[in-house]
Amino acid sequence: MKKEFSLSNDKVMINFTAKYCDTPEKLLNSEGFNRFLKAYLKKIERKNSAIYKYLTECFKISDMDFIEKEMVKVFKMLVTLSVSEIIELNPLYKPLLTQPENFTDMVEDLYRFWRRLERYTIISDNKTNEGLQNVSFIDANTQFSTLILNLYRKISENVSKIRPNVYRQLPAGANAALVLTHYNWQCPDEYKTLMEIPFIETISLDPPFIAYPKKNTREGFFSEIYYNPLKDCTINPDHWFCYPAKVGSLLAFIYFHRDFMSHGISLCNLFELATKEECIGAKPDIIYVFGARDISQNVKTVFFDDNTNNIMMGYVSYGDAIDYFGYMKKMTLTLHNLIMIKKGYLPIHGAMVSITLKNGRHSNIIIVGDSGAGKSETLEAFRSLSEDYISDMIVIFDDMGVIKPNGNYKPLAYGTEIGAFVRLDDLDPGYAFRELDRSIFMNPDKVNARLVIPITSYKDIMRGYPVDMFLYANNYEDVEENMPYLEFFSDTDKAIEVFKAGARLAKGTTSERGLVKSYFANPFGPYQRQKETDILLNEYFEMFYKTGVKVGQIKTCLGIQGKEKSGPKNAALKLFEEINNL
Repeated sequence: MKKEFSLSNDKVMINFTAKYCDTPEKLLNSEGFNRFLKAYLKKIERKNSAIYKYLTECFKISDMDFIEKEMVKVFKMLVTLSVSEIIELNPLYKPLLTQPENFTDMVEDLYRFWRRLERYTIISDNKTNEGLQNVSFIDANTQFSTLILNLYRKISENVSKIRPNVYRQLPAGANAALVLTHYNWQCPDEYKTLMEIPFIETISLDPPFIAYPKKNTREGFFSEIYYNPLKDCTINPDHWFCYPAKVGSLLAFIYFHRDFMSHGISLCNLFELATKEECIGAKPDIIYVFGARDISQNVKTVFFDDNTNNIMMGYVSYGDAIDYFGYMKKMTLTLHNLIMIKKGYLPIHGAMVSITLKNGRHSNIIIVGDSGAGKSETLEAFRSLSEDYISDMIVIFDDMGVIKPNGNYKPLAYGTEIGAFVRLDDLDPGYAFRELDRSIFMNPDKVNARLVIPITSYKDIMRGYPVDMFLYANNYEDVEENMPYLEFFSDTDKAIEVFKAGARLAKGTTSERGLVKSYFANPFGPYQRQKETDILLNEYFEMFYKTGVKVGQIKTCLGIQGKEKSGPKNAALKLFEEINNL
């Protein structure tokens, strides 16, 4: 990013490298403040609001450019002068400043407008004269937030002559701050258009981070194409960022357009950020381009298996239809899974937990299921019951993992993510509030509201855990009195039939409704490679039974009305009983 300030699609980006404001004078003189004020004035003009009428009546003109310039002058004077001194210097401002209630209403509305924007600050590795000097990354953001808060209060109190009795230290600076750099990586010629895009080296979040994307569900499947989609798209490196992610054992370079900044930032709660040493001189296993503009009129959600360069390429074109974090997360995991299938490993759409009960009994459990089946909710039930039953619990994966052979022993399972992207509606009511200080919320006021939260460490997901139980999350069958929440399959054919069918009652996490089926409950890789996955299913289920893995289904009842909370909890209790019997 070369500009000192960018405002697009309700997202503000402030380049501390180009210009760092550490005084009210610098802030009010900055191009960024002028552009922000212009955007605010356009908004109130469109609405023909009471504040718009107040300003136009005071200045006796409706020219917003004139009002913008005069308001900047007024704000500057209010930093150092009293209202009476300002009126004496310029009587033009008397109507404006002698209506303190209207003026403070305007300042409050301006401040709310600022805080409702998604705000990002950026520090680049190419220093400039007016940029950040001798101030640490964290300190710079803290000081910037304090500067805005103090300026807002000073102007309000100067005009109103009222000092509040209660001060709320709201985050007024950036929601997130980034340190950007450039890495010299092994870039094949076909990907040279990506070389100038900066990498994110460090991220600082100021929670709670709340984003309001335009979509709340994901639709359809990711389809394969047989050419590199980069040849048809246009990319301006100044509008793009790269999040280098460790997706399981793979290195992924995830490129995203600035209009989808909140999704790119949310990756830090989901995938481990790769280090400088892991990126320099490396060739990524995965390249994913999210939000590129191309010649097509339709939004594309496609992947390309680049065998020539040994890269799995994902591509989602620009559009409101893909403004949902699920597109960024699920394509990344699809690309990971496609590579795992090529290597002969079995990708799992589900959740895995390593549980040690208070009596010392231990089990590593995988629960397989598509979106809304109840796998994540069962993990949350484990957490809620941990005080009474569990001595230790490690989440290996919350959504996607992979199983690898382990000779004559039980196969080993590994995770892909350090975080979870979970439905707020299905969590314990107090859980999200307890985790407020590290969570990223998406559309918390809508159906299928989501939470992105870190839940485990990278070292834990990569340790490799022997699989003790392999269960299908059945969310559509009700459990009546004396019926089992947990049942095991005695033969391989029956087990493969249930897992391969992937039946579930859709919960609104995608565009699907009612009882639906998806191949192996995994539309993210296995669906696109069914022939290859069929072979793997036969091999791995035979391996499960030979090595003593217990294979069955757990009835979460998540799709049964009225049992959204009690179903996963009861299923978890039965699972604890089974662990006790091992």
